[in-house]
Amino acid sequence: MEVSGIFSALFIGLVIGALGRLVIPGKQDLKIWVTLLIGVVAALLGTLVASVLGVANTRGPDWIELALQVGFAAVGVAVLSGAGGRRKS
Repeated sequence: MEVSGIFSALFIGLVIGALGRLVIPGKQDLKIWVTLLIGVVAALLGTLVASVLGVANTRGPDWIELALQVGFAAVGVAVLSGAGGRRKS
């Protein structure tokens, strides 16, 4: 992978992670690097699932692939923000 590809993946991961955080209601106490990591993994998973379903390469914007990526990011944010549990005072 070239340097431009790495920067593209990081940027897209950040956007996908941020969209995933927007989908989940309430405040999430996740660091920005965790959001970035969730976004990158969600983008890769969404692309993989879209490829398996045969909807990865369509004419125009790949809305189904984007929806899959944001969905995976939302699930990742929900799981990791709830994984820490709530502390009782």
